[in-house]
Amino acid sequence: MFIRVVLVALLLLAPLAAQSPQQFDILIKNGRVLDGTGNPWYRAEIGITGDRIRAMGALTGATAKVVIDAADRFVTPGFIDVHSHAGDGLATEGLKHGQPLLAQGLTTVFVNPDGGGPVDLAGQRATYERQRIGTNVGQFVPHGSIRRAVMNMSDRDPNAAELTRMVELTRQGMLAGGVGLSSGLYYAPGSYSKTAEVIAMAKATAPFGGVYSSHIRDESDYTIGVVAAVQEVIEIAEQGGVTGVVSHMKALGPASWGLSKTLIDRIEAARTRGVQVFADQYPYEASGTGIVGALMPRSAQVGGREAMMKRVLGELRPEIRAEVKTNIARRGGAETLMVSRYSADPSFEGQRLSLLAAKAGMAPEEFALKMLEKGDASLVSFNMSEGDIEGIMRQPWTMTCTDGDLVPMGVGVPHPRAYGAFARKLKRYVRERNTVDIAAAVRSMTTLPATVFGLKDRGQLRAGAFADVLIFDLAKVNDAATYEKPHQLAEGMNDIIVNGELVRRDGKFTSALAGRVLRPERR
Repeated sequence: MFIRVVLVALLLLAPLAAQSPQQFDILIKNGRVLDGTGNPWYRAEIGITGDRIRAMGALTGATAKVVIDAADRFVTPGFIDVHSHAGDGLATEGLKHGQPLLAQGLTTVFVNPDGGGPVDLAGQRATYERQRIGTNVGQFVPHGSIRRAVMNMSDRDPNAAELTRMVELTRQGMLAGGVGLSSGLYYAPGSYSKTAEVIAMAKATAPFGGVYSSHIRDESDYTIGVVAAVQEVIEIAEQGGVTGVVSHMKALGPASWGLSKTLIDRIEAARTRGVQVFADQYPYEASGTGIVGALMPRSAQVGGREAMMKRVLGELRPEIRAEVKTNIARRGGAETLMVSRYSADPSFEGQRLSLLAAKAGMAPEEFALKMLEKGDASLVSFNMSEGDIEGIMRQPWTMTCTDGDLVPMGVGVPHPRAYGAFARKLKRYVRERNTVDIAAAVRSMTTLPATVFGLKDRGQLRAGAFADVLIFDLAKVNDAATYEKPHQLAEGMNDIIVNGELVRRDGKFTSALAGRVLRPERR
């Protein structure tokens, strides 16, 4: 009888025990939750313990070491930048916190894009893990760097032994944790590659669930044209058995404006027949790249910089100058080109090529070659149409990226995307122009890239997911960086959590280095 009474009492007390207040490390209250799936926002409290979200919903009576009152701000997954040039910066003591990245809501960045970066991914990982970093990092296996390591700057097809070695290095990169293969087929030495070579290397990533992300062979009408270049990504994805990503998709230069509809149609047709093809995009009308990549003919670059400069200073100069003139016109003219970085003469930085050439009494193409004689330079090129930008942005398969560097504050005049791309999309294209709604924009920055690249338990707010969390007031989000004054942090992303640690609280950065080098889930 006594045992029966005790059992009944325990059964009656069980619901009370189950409903006892929960305790967390961090509790987020009163926010508008956008979980990253594209669904509308809803009310929920979020309880975080360790590096995971432990509970979501009405967490009545819950307590925590840190309570954040979101006060009707949006609560979202941390943003994921699928195309970032921050890899070198994060490896330095002065930039390892990645504050320009965090300030625009980025909790994860993918490095080694465009086929560049180290071949040794394990070594890169070790550097990040040894010194620690402020954001999570995903690593691409870089096609161009592998080709250069095996073939130098040769403009030819690889022989059988060379291709075997390149495929093996790709496989090793994937074993080391690579998220996929990146290429820069617009740039030398990637531009010397035939499609079949890239397919062979992409196939090496397929057993790992790899993704092929490409700065395509032509974003304008330089060589094969932007439409054929997008079709090449589709072919590589289809024949390689991988997911394809057209990186920073655009129609560059006046001659290509309006072609975004054709590009979208090509991708939609491929997706209809089962090819997994996506795109990413930064929300600016200007692109940014090196002066060599933007203006120099690929034939002049064979053999590397020393060989290129011998041609520039030799009898081929008139021919090269004529091609540089054509390439300047392709980008909309010298008045659309702004020098963003030039260590040989920093006074050039922030000025238009047209003005600099006029001051020197030279044609723009000759002035550009004179600049190259003294050193490399970077350019910002105003060459895209708003209609194309918005058309690409509206596609449900378009992710968001920065394509930005991570440099010391005040150094050069970099493209403002390095500081403000994600904030700009929210401010200009969600709040001001209503190009996409807030839920769709957040999905393009979170769940979509996490799904495409196999980042398990990231990119979504739900119980059990890693606690990469962002809190912001949409009305206050601002991309403060401009083309003239780019070294300004984005505004409005005041509370940021990476792997359960507060890296920014009430607009102030903490000392936490909570980032990790991620390995994708092998699908």
